[in-house]
Amino acid sequence: MAEPGSYQQPDVTLLGQEHVRRYQETDGEVGYLWNDVPILLLTTTGRKTGVLRTTPLIFGQDGEDYLIIASQGGAPTHPLWYLNLVANPEAQIQVRAEHIAVTAHTASDAEKPRLWKIMTEQWPNYDVYQTRTERPIPLVSLRPIAGGRASA
Repeated sequence: MAEPGSYQQPDVTLLGQEHVRRYQETDGEVGYLWNDVPILLLTTTGRKTGVLRTTPLIFGQDGEDYLIIASQGGAPTHPLWYLNLVANPEAQIQVRAEHIAVTAHTASDAEKPRLWKIMTEQWPNYDVYQTRTERPIPLVSLRPIAGGRASA
């Protein structure tokens, strides 16, 4: 296990749209585990274009809710998928072969410490990413919509 606050270089042989493609083609057989952490596919609606965009993201769970972090590696700006969720919180996720309709909620200052700990236990680099940027990195809870089987 890495020392707290120390950056661990991930294996980046499967990234971006190639990760999405392989995950979708194999129902997560390829791509669900990445650097020993689970990955979901988040599909948001572009806030300017209306085009569906799919992004692979590390996730954790808090009860039925799926947790994701808008870190972008500590970049100074929020990732586009996060801006899309702020504009339209209804989205879809794929976890292995399961497609789930969700509603996104950015964790409040009161909620965030407990949920952040869940995520950093899986991916300690999030603590490092926060040191790289002035912006508070959002943590997003994705709550399944009742009866929310999304269309594949």
